[in-house]
Amino acid sequence: MRIVVCDDSIEDLAELEGLLTKYKESIPNIKLEVEQFTDAVELYQKIQENNLADIFILDIVMLEKTGIDIGTQIRRISKESIIIYITSSDDFALEAYGVRAIRYLLKPVIEEQFFEALDYALSLTKVETDRIYPVKTKDGLVAVSYSKIEYIENYSRVLNIWLTDGENIKSIFIRKSFDEEIKEIVEDKRFIQVHKSFLINMDYVKKITQGNVLMESGKNIPISKTRTADVRKEYLLFASEQYR
Repeated sequence: MRIVVCDDSIEDLAELEGLLTKYKESIPNIKLEVEQFTDAVELYQKIQENNLADIFILDIVMLEKTGIDIGTQIRRISKESIIIYITSSDDFALEAYGVRAIRYLLKPVIEEQFFEALDYALSLTKVETDRIYPVKTKDGLVAVSYSKIEYIENYSRVLNIWLTDGENIKSIFIRKSFDEEIKEIVEDKRFIQVHKSFLINMDYVKKITQGNVLMESGKNIPISKTRTADVRKEYLLFASEQYR
């Protein structure tokens, strides 16, 4: 487990280092690798190069690049990396919420609160191995990770599985109904059927409009009129759970 800490105050960074050392001693069964930065620009550049950690502990008020700048860049690349903010001001709570930080702690850091934040962060990273969706294609069976699926479209009884990297995997002609084909995957809380021909991964929803879902790829997915209320309700519930 890799943790990156960034604070341009050497004194505050040393305090966090001491707390992390104490925390590591309390969980000897988990290996934690800690990397420290006092230069926010250097860390920002590393993130641009896809050099990501499992957990980021960031000060907010720093020169040139703020913790919010860094958090925004992290979220452009990864939904999985966890962000904890530690700052001397409570003026940035809304911005922290916007980049899905799990905790917003004020200086001076209280040990109990810091350890609770780390406990919660570790609980989020202990995710079971991603489930696999098997797709029968003309070239054979293709195993697709649930987390890589942005949405699935049923077109003329052929499944188009659109992945987060833009790839489209096409199934062979399906004999079952679309509802039967997606019966197992729709049990995963990330997925919801928004139309008789579309299943989406709510992890990659950008916004919901009157009759469509805008995905992060820029694709607009139609919502059936009969499903509109349920889709909005389920997405709001899903989104609220992500920020607890």
